[in-house]
Amino acid sequence: MPDSGKVDGRFFDRHIYPHLGASRAEVRVGPRHGVDFGVVDVGERSLVVATDPISIVPDLGFERAARFAFDVVCADVAVSGLPPAYLSVNFTLPPEMTDAEFATVWETIDEEARELGTSVVAGHTARYAGCSYPWVGGATVLAVGDPEEMVSPDGARPGDDLLLTTGPGVEAVGLLTTLFGDEMDLPESTLDAARERFGEARGVRDALTAAAAGPVTAMHDVTEGGLAAALCEFAGSAGVRIDVEREAVPMRPGVEPVCTYHDLDPWRVTSSGSLLVAVDPAGTDQVLDALADRGTTAAVVGRVDGGEGAFVDGSRLDHPRVDRSWDVYADYAGGAD
Repeated sequence: MPDSGKVDGRFFDRHIYPHLGASRAEVRVGPRHGVDFGVVDVGERSLVVATDPISIVPDLGFERAARFAFDVVCADVAVSGLPPAYLSVNFTLPPEMTDAEFATVWETIDEEARELGTSVVAGHTARYAGCSYPWVGGATVLAVGDPEEMVSPDGARPGDDLLLTTGPGVEAVGLLTTLFGDEMDLPESTLDAARERFGEARGVRDALTAAAAGPVTAMHDVTEGGLAAALCEFAGSAGVRIDVEREAVPMRPGVEPVCTYHDLDPWRVTSSGSLLVAVDPAGTDQVLDALADRGTTAAVVGRVDGGEGAFVDGSRLDHPRVDRSWDVYADYAGGAD
C-alpha cells in the first residue's frame, strides 16, 4: 500500500477482492479495482452504489469546499449515466469545527442536492477527538434506474471513440495553487490561470449530459493517479485496448507550468472533473456538442480496439500506482503548521 492515496491494484486483488462477504445473485457488479460503482439488481431496476470519503479544506472557504466535496462523492454514481438520487452521509468532525462552519457545509450540500434532485436518506453527525481536516467523514450515493439506460463500467467496445473532458491535472493544480500559490515562485498570470482550474473540477453534470446526448458505452472519472491511471483502469475493466494520441489530449491553461514547477507529470496527478467517455462513433458529435453547450472542453483523444492495455502514441502505458500530488500537498500543509 502507498503511504497516501488509494490502495493499488495488487493489494486490492490480494487482500480485498477475495473477501467480499456473502455471495448474492442480485449483485451484478461488485467491488473491482478501478471501477467506479457497484450494481445491485432489484426486480426490473438496477441500484447503482458508490462510497467515497468527504474532504473539507477550510482554506477554500466552507461553502466552496462543500460544493467540491458533494461533486466528488456523486461523481462515481453519475458516470453510470443515472442521476444520483439518494445520499447517506457520515460526518466525523474535528472538535475545532464550529457550529456555524458546519451549518455552512450542510446548507451548501442541501442546496447542491436539491438542484441535482438528490435526497438525503440517512446519516450520522458528531465531533470526535482525533478527527482532523480535510477527511471529515464519508458518503454513500445511490441511483435507481432502468438497467438498459445505465452506462456499464465495462461497456467500452472495439470501434468506440474515446473522449476526454476538461483535461489532465486540473484538480491537483487548481487545489495546490488556490491553497499555496503565494508560496510558489511562478508568474502571477500562471497562478491565476491555474487557480481557475479548480472551478473545472466538477464532473457530475458533464457525465449526465454526455450519457443523455448520445450512445455512450462507458465512462470513468479521472481521479487518483490521473489520466494515466484512468486509461489503464478503463482498458482493464472492459478487457479492451485503448490507443491514445498525446497531441489530441486537451491541456488547460496553467496545468503544465505548475506541474513542471513541482516535478509532477500532469497525466499522473488527480483530476476530478475530467471524464473518459467511450462513445459509438455515430453519436460522438452529439456528445461533443452537448458538452460544448455546457462550456466544457472535450475532445476525441483516441479509440477503443481489440486487445488489452492502454497505449499512448503506440507505447504501452503503465499504471502510476502512486499519485505524487498528495506528497506535494502534504509538504505545503506541513509547512503551514
